[in-house]
Parts: sequence; C-alpha cells; structure tokens
Amino acid sequence: MGVSRTSAIWAVIWPSLRGDPEIIWSFIPFTLSVKPMDQDLRMTSLLTYTFKNLPSTSQWALRFSMRPLSCSSQLRVAAAVQTKSKQTLAKPNIRNIVVVDGVRTPFLLSGTSYKDLMPHDLARAALSGLLHRTSVPKDVVDYIILGTVIQEVKTSNVAREAALGAGFSDKTPAHTVTMACISSNQAMTTAVSLIASGQCDVVVAGGVELMSDVPIRHSRKMRKMMLDLSKAKTLGQRLSLISKFRLNFLSPELPAVAEFSTNETMGHSADRLAAAFAISRLEQDEYALRSHSLARKAQDEGLLSDVVPFKVPGKDTVTQDNGIRPSSLEQMAKLKPAFIKPYGTVTAANSSFLTDGASAVLILAEEKALAMGYKPKAYLRDFMYVSQDPKDQLLLGPTYATPKVLEKAGLTMNDIDAFEFHEAFSGQILANLKAMDSDWFAQNYMGRKAKVGSPPLEKFNIWGGSLSLGHPFGATGCRLVMAAANRLQKEGGQYGLVAACAAGGQGHAMIVEAYPK
Repeated sequence: MGVSRTSAIWAVIWPSLRGDPEIIWSFIPFTLSVKPMDQDLRMTSLLTYTFKNLPSTSQWALRFSMRPLSCSSQLRVAAAVQTKSKQTLAKPNIRNIVVVDGVRTPFLLSGTSYKDLMPHDLARAALSGLLHRTSVPKDVVDYIILGTVIQEVKTSNVAREAALGAGFSDKTPAHTVTMACISSNQAMTTAVSLIASGQCDVVVAGGVELMSDVPIRHSRKMRKMMLDLSKAKTLGQRLSLISKFRLNFLSPELPAVAEFSTNETMGHSADRLAAAFAISRLEQDEYALRSHSLARKAQDEGLLSDVVPFKVPGKDTVTQDNGIRPSSLEQMAKLKPAFIKPYGTVTAANSSFLTDGASAVLILAEEKALAMGYKPKAYLRDFMYVSQDPKDQLLLGPTYATPKVLEKAGLTMNDIDAFEFHEAFSGQILANLKAMDSDWFAQNYMGRKAKVGSPPLEKFNIWGGSLSLGHPFGATGCRLVMAAANRLQKEGGQYGLVAACAAGGQGHAMIVEAYPK
C-alpha cells in the first residue's frame, strides 16, 4: 500500500519537482505530515531537504559532462611520477593472501549467443579459462567456490558441476553461495577466510549467471495438483484430482528482480532514490554515457585483459562484451521511463541490463604463490559487509560499507588510487556519491560524525562499469576486483577500493593492494 500511494503522489508532483528545486523544499511540510506508515515518502522528503545545500543539479550535470573521457590519460600521466611511499597493509601473524589472476567470459546481453547454454557451461568456461591463464595444476586447488543468484534446479550446486566439467579433481570440494549481486564477492571473501584460517592454501572463487534461461514455475495450484497426481494410487483418485483443474492453474509464476520483503522492484527503488537525492534524468543519462564511452575506450585499447574467448558450442567464438553501446544524450532522452511511469527518470539506457556471464579468480596464500613461481597481481586486504533498510536504502550499500572498510584498514579516501563500484543504475551511483559527500547524511543516518567524502571521478570506474560491461548477478564481484588489480598495475597505484550494493539492502566493500613490482 505504501508503494502505490507514493507512486500516485509522485505522479502528481513530479513535473514541478523536476523543473523547480524550490518547489521541492515547499513540498516538505506536506511530506512530513504524512502518516508514519508512509516511510518511503518521509525518507524522500527528508533527503531532498538535506541536499539543498549540496551542488545543484546543473553543477552535477556539468561535473559529469566535463570529464567523460580524459580520465585514463590523466591517470597515465600521474602514474609516471607516482611513487609507492604508502605503507603496506600487511598485519603481523596474519597470512598475506593474494590474487594471482582472474578471468571472465565475455559478458553478453541475455538472449544472445549464450541463450542455449546452461549456467554450468558458462562457469566451466570461466574455470577452464583460469586454468589456461594461470597453468595452475588442477590437483593443487584445495577448494572451489562460486556465487550465483537465480539457480538452475538441475545444477543447484553449480560450483561442483562446473568444476567437474572443467577437469578439476573429484577430490576437490566445491560449494555455491548466493548473496544477490555480491555473490562472487562472498565467494572471494570465503576463500580469503579459508586461507587465513589455514584450512586451505589455494582456492578458486568466482560466479555465474545465465539470465537467458531463468526458471519459470507452474502456479502453486498446478504444482500441488501435479504432486498429488503422482501420489494417487487409483484411477478414481486421479480423476477426482483432475476434475478440480481450472484454466487459471496454467498461469506461470514469472521471476522478477524484486524484494521479497517489500514487493518492490529494484528499478522502482532506484527511481525513488534518485528523486530523494534530487538527481535529474539528464544527470543519469550523462553518467550512463560516460560508462559506455569509457568501456568502449578500454575495450579498444585492450585494457579489459580479464576477458577470455569462449567457443560457444555450435556457434562462433565470442571474444568481447556485446553490451557496450555508446549512444547520444539525444537518443537516450527519447526513451520512456521503465518503472515509475510516466514521470520516473530510470530508463533502459541508464540501468544495467540483464546479462549472461561467468568469472573466476585464483586466490592463494602469498608463500604458496611464491613457492609455485607465481607473481601475484594484488593482495586482498580488509573487507566489510553491511546491511540496512531494504525499503528506502536498498541501493546505498557502498555508502555504508566504504567508511567502515577504510577505518578497518587505516586508510582515507585520499589513499585510494582506483575505485571500482558496481553500477546497478546511474541514479544509484550518483545517489551514493552524494550520500558519501554529505555530513548530514553521515550524522543522521549512519551515526557518524562526518562524511567519508566522494570518490574523485578521475579515479572512478574509468574502464567502464556494470552499466556498459554488463552485470551477471553472480559474477560481477570478481570483475570488480580484477579491474581494480589490473588498473593498479597499469597506473602505478597502490590501493583500490571495490564496493557494491545488493538486494536485501546489503552491501560489500574490499581493499585491494597492488603487489610490489
């Protein structure tokens, strides 16, 4: 009920809100007087009032439009003079844990070249690609962990099936984890914990998602009838059950990217979040264009080195992501709102798209990696998981996780050389940037004395992000970590910060430290 009332009210006031910020402030007394159960509307009005003193919409739009493609060149110049004077994050009596390398299949729009595959096919391809890239002996791997979100019932433990298919020893245990969009993050940090505790020395972590073939269930009534029929012992019992059949039993249950606790789609939540932080449609389109433009530039320059070719059975070899499509602001402006109609600001162009893909990384104890002759790419250092209100703060995981992981590592935002944040929606990214740069939000919602600060755009997702590269739910975390590690190696930086939001109002952040050259 709260969602429908909010949508109706926003539909009435949205045209004025988009055009005149002063009307937003005048709307506050009304929103503050709504019933307590309308928490989403109260949150929106409070946050909108808060950000009156932050940079205006036009200033933010200018910020994003003025620095779209110059980031990489600026960083290359800076890297030439940068020295590694920062202290390492190694801790006494704790094993150093390193990532040797990581790979991923090309991330493809769902319904394209991977549409006839199963999830374990993609996961097997990522694991095989990792074996080929690293030449790690299969029998040396102690454990395999993969993340996934929408499970194929035939291969519920997809990690085990993919590992066997890739030729790993049948003596190597494997399990599958699920934590929405941070499932492969959980796979990696579980690997870190296994190694840190001394249980393992060599772990493969990764993730997979195949949105081209998601499970579509019969209705509950139909399922019950089919189960009862399988138990019926006589013809009379079967005929009695069949007589109860109704045509509406055939209505399928379609999957949706929606919160179980709130019954709200993630896109609807992103639209409300953008409104709460006064982020315009233009700003969101500009950020999306930035992501696609930087991804195309990185792809053309061969910077996306974690991508490994995949020969699709019966089809051609896929060599690169196919969702990178720089457009123009004029073309993007023609698209209609995807969730809150007709006045929402989240569209297909400024949202991440449904994606098929898989990823895998090789994680070892440092002493083991060196004994095997490897030159690691990065250390995996401190990490943090957070959770908050899934109704009004569903997508603010990076805002909550970032200051906590920085404090845990003894770092500040100024110490970070490469930021890699998951881009679910343009509005989600921009809302997090504003929240991180707000003392009021830190004090009133996070219980902190001061803001952590917003990442500088010249260090932020400069090889593209999920909006352009794609977002296979269970595989994105490994892509983020490898993007940070590869950027640090190329740019000469020392610390990277990976962060992501996830369904359920959860989030994750991790510090990645470049391995000394």
